[in-house]
Amino acid sequence: MTEPTREPGTPQGTGATPAGHTPPSPPPPPPTGWGPAYGSSPTGYGQQPPGPGQPPGYGGYGQQPAPPGAAPQPPPPGQGYGQQYGQQYGQYQGQQYGAPAPGYRPPPVQRGIVPLRPLGLGEIFDGAFRAIRDNPRVMFGFTAIVISATVLVQAVVMWVLAESVAAAMTGATSELDPTGEFGIAGSFGAVIGQMLTLPLISLATTVLTGLLIVSVSRSVIGQTITVGDLWTRYWRRGVLLVVFSLATGLLFTLAWGLLVAAVVLLASAEQWGAMAAVIIIGGLGLFVASIWFFVRVLLVPPTIVLEGAPFLEAVKRGWRLSRGSFWRLLGIYLLTSIIVYLVAQIVVTPFALISSFVLQDPFMTGFWSIALTSIGNALAYTLTTVFTAAVVALLYIDLRIRREGLDVELTRAAEAAAAEATSGTTPRSPS
Repeated sequence: MTEPTREPGTPQGTGATPAGHTPPSPPPPPPTGWGPAYGSSPTGYGQQPPGPGQPPGYGGYGQQPAPPGAAPQPPPPGQGYGQQYGQQYGQYQGQQYGAPAPGYRPPPVQRGIVPLRPLGLGEIFDGAFRAIRDNPRVMFGFTAIVISATVLVQAVVMWVLAESVAAAMTGATSELDPTGEFGIAGSFGAVIGQMLTLPLISLATTVLTGLLIVSVSRSVIGQTITVGDLWTRYWRRGVLLVVFSLATGLLFTLAWGLLVAAVVLLASAEQWGAMAAVIIIGGLGLFVASIWFFVRVLLVPPTIVLEGAPFLEAVKRGWRLSRGSFWRLLGIYLLTSIIVYLVAQIVVTPFALISSFVLQDPFMTGFWSIALTSIGNALAYTLTTVFTAAVVALLYIDLRIRREGLDVELTRAAEAAAAEATSGTTPRSPS
């Protein structure tokens, strides 16, 4: 009997394969994750270990691998990628967002009108507007009362001097205005009245600037102060502000008076060359010195009011505080002065136009013209004083933050103010 032909490599006991006959292909395996063939789980979702080169959970569901060439299937929630990367992400998140890196500083606290950190120019101006909106009763109400009283005194002086000075100047202006139609003689009364009351206006605005700084400093930590509290607690420091304003005004008057006296003496002696030199060199030098001195004492009013030191100590303190910051203080205050000047002109100009064209009194010698222009001056002085005071207060706070770390104390004061807001008590303002 002839033995059946076997293909090479065919094991015995599997049956003979006739020569030239191709065996049928085995049935394909069931899909990944389907049926009981992949692991002992009745659902088939993975107890089989991963194959070579495959990460755990590659098959998509638990630990079951995908066959070669099969696209990975998305895992259900809580399995697969979550098991694989959850712990790693948690470790990364802990390392990345746990303890702060060396040198890290938290963002500045802001419970009031400005962030408690060194301030930029825009933040100072924005904080000044916020301070006005935060406490308008003090910033506008108190200022309007003081300014209105001061302007009223100015208007009375101008009204009294308008006729007396006009009568005295009639002979001197007879050639320029023989009929008095243009009112040149009467205009001298208005000019002299303004010059005589200018120190009073300057005194009032200086004192107001110092007192309004209290309201701004409270707004920085999220507090407000009433007009009654402001006057009760700080009127004594207001007296010191009057002394300071009079002393600086006297110093400026003395310096410029000496320059004018020197010019008059040289002119009377007909020393024209020396007089020109004194006017040019002396005038320019005194102008520069006046600006330098004004900037150096710019922070004296907030120092007097907020720190409560004796008068001479407060002046020295404000002088030292402005040292090294001359150009920054000068630039910001100069820009502030330009802004308030433009605002003042916008407010005053309509009143002047009404006086000139409606009342036919361009020199403002009549009663109604003086009254109308006084209203415009009161509004202009009120607006410019509150904004200037807010800017000076924020400059003072900014310099102390930069040099003395005042932001730490302000932060504590702001937190205390927030904590005490419901109890009705008022924490002490930092100085």
